[in-house]
Amino acid sequence: MWTVFWDRKGVILLDFLEPGQTINSDRYIATLTKLKARISRVRPEKKTTFPLQHDARPHTSLKTVEHTANLGWTVFPHPPYSSDLAPSDFHLFGPMKDGLRGQHFPSNDAVVRAVKQWATSVGADFYECGMLALVHGWRKCIANGGDYVEKLCFVAKNLLYQIVLLCSLYLL
Repeated sequence: MWTVFWDRKGVILLDFLEPGQTINSDRYIATLTKLKARISRVRPEKKTTFPLQHDARPHTSLKTVEHTANLGWTVFPHPPYSSDLAPSDFHLFGPMKDGLRGQHFPSNDAVVRAVKQWATSVGADFYECGMLALVHGWRKCIANGGDYVEKLCFVAKNLLYQIVLLCSLYLL
């Protein structure tokens, strides 16, 4: 299992778990701390951070919320059951699966190397398209009054409006 953070320029952090490990609040907080340090190194021009994360318990626990606030980040709320509004789900994982299909990996380390190589090989245009598709998906959702196009979930219209505005400002 791994956690990925990326923006319109590419992957910022790939954080892999050892086999058998799971993500809990403490582990996710450690990942966020790594992310903060990594952003400082690879995106020093970045003054604000707006992570978009699923609504899984490690992401929404009080401990994680407090840590995220201490980092000075504003987290985009993620509507439940809305993979079509999650950029890694709709843009990253499918092409990665296609790119790695048919390969056999002798070890977990080989998988990690292949994922890292694939993530860096696709180029910045790939990630830029993913962010633009995210904005497009949010706009569709807003246009449908918060009821997503495929009726997978109900999302509050004003919340999505705020997210699209923040994302649009960020992409400028």
